[in-house]
Amino acid sequence: MFRFRLLSFCVLIIGTAVLLLAPSSARNPAALARTFFGDDVGKTGDHTRTGIDVLETEKFASLRGKRVGLITNQTGLDSFGHRTIDLLARAENVNLIAIFSPEHGIAGVADATVSNQADASTGLPIYSLYGATRRPSGEMLRGIDTLVFDVQDAGVRFYTYITTMAYSMEAAAQHHIAFVVLDRPNPLGGEIIEGPVLDPDRTSFVGYFPMPVRYAMTMGELAQMFNSENKIGADLHVVAMQDWHRRDFYDMTGLAWVPPSPALRSLRENFLYPGAEILQAAGVSVGRGTPTPFEQLGAPWIDSGVLLTELSRRELKVVRFAPTQFTPASGLYSGVSCKGLSIELQDREAFRPIMMGLEIASAIHHLYPTEFHAEKMMELLGSQTSVDRLVRGDDPKEIESGWTGDLDRFRTMREKYLLYH
Repeated sequence: MFRFRLLSFCVLIIGTAVLLLAPSSARNPAALARTFFGDDVGKTGDHTRTGIDVLETEKFASLRGKRVGLITNQTGLDSFGHRTIDLLARAENVNLIAIFSPEHGIAGVADATVSNQADASTGLPIYSLYGATRRPSGEMLRGIDTLVFDVQDAGVRFYTYITTMAYSMEAAAQHHIAFVVLDRPNPLGGEIIEGPVLDPDRTSFVGYFPMPVRYAMTMGELAQMFNSENKIGADLHVVAMQDWHRRDFYDMTGLAWVPPSPALRSLRENFLYPGAEILQAAGVSVGRGTPTPFEQLGAPWIDSGVLLTELSRRELKVVRFAPTQFTPASGLYSGVSCKGLSIELQDREAFRPIMMGLEIASAIHHLYPTEFHAEKMMELLGSQTSVDRLVRGDDPKEIESGWTGDLDRFRTMREKYLLYH
């Protein structure tokens, strides 16, 4: 009898605890988000709420009665892991008509041009903006009165999702369609600006606007800047995040890392990406086609020991290099053994990836002037003066000092469009 009463008492206590905790979890999606994603959260307090989280909290009020086109990919998730596609498709009085995907496709795994397809869950058409066209056409936009953009960026000027957003804003303005950006964090934070400003005459799909390689703005902030400075004239609305601060790197947000493209598998690789990627066009493999892209570099004609000695002389203190050898399964030098260096990032707050890239480029150009084609770095670096000085043999630190005036002017302009502190 005693054991029966004790068991009943325990059941009562457990049941009461469940009833008390259940409403708390419903009020606090961060708790469920962390359970769902299994994150090792890097900040105290609540997690960052992205634009889609905020829109959900508002019960999609700003989209009610709208015929919506959604530009998104695998990164378009709320804090519970639900796709923005499904959330809008099920939202009351919101009519999701079509989906648009950027480079790498709706699943973020393609490394080539992408064809139109249909979404398996909703049956809606998915129009590729990295295929036959890179802008939404009038036919694609037929019947749409609001375009919604929900894509995670990499924080780097030559990452093409920026241009896809800008081109879509231009199309929206041309067809008198409202444009809504569901904002997301800049994974590299919102404070550190680095790299040369793009030459105004070098705009392209990998360089939409004259700004530095690392610009420290969110997509919502960029959209406001593009709309005003480029006089796009879009009916622009930004659904701002909650609990994101400029000092926050991505792993300080409490959000899960969803690789925005096939080679950016981790935040560590995202930090290395802008400095390593500029080397590839010049003839150096940056580890694409290996398990650790951007964490190593090499070529068949590089001597690892010689290059390591040269870089050691340059005293790059926040990264550590070590000799390595790898064979890419795809990309540059596919199937060919490459000798080079692995890169270990030791202090990301002090790390300046563009300066690392310039120092490596300068060292390789000095050692292998016929094999390394420094002039081909122009497409991504975007500054003819910087490339010319590198080819001439100028010290990368002196090249960097030449960016000061342009960066100061960019900071002043950028300040008008910042949404977070």
